[in-house]
Amino acid sequence: MASIDHLRSGQPINTNRSNQNKTQNAATETDAASDVRQTRGDAFSMSDESRAIGAMNQQMASEAQFDSAKVAAIKAAIANGSYKVDADRLAANIMKHEDELRSIK
Repeated sequence: MASIDHLRSGQPINTNRSNQNKTQNAATETDAASDVRQTRGDAFSMSDESRAIGAMNQQMASEAQFDSAKVAAIKAAIANGSYKVDADRLAANIMKHEDELRSIK
């Protein structure tokens, strides 16, 4: 029986069932599959959004990860109950980041 690669290659299918023909068909099918793999190349392209995210990722990787003293102070404030969330400031920062993400498109 012919493989899908053999069918795609446009070569005629030999339906003779002799052992000699099976051997020849197997060699032809292997050659056809090899030809298909050699002529068809994989390719990809990145969207503008993907490039922008990649650039941001590289920028973030080159910057300091966090201020450990600030993190320690926030942890202490949370632990002793004195940490207060400024809801207006938080909302403003969320909107700012949303606007930045929309401008990437």
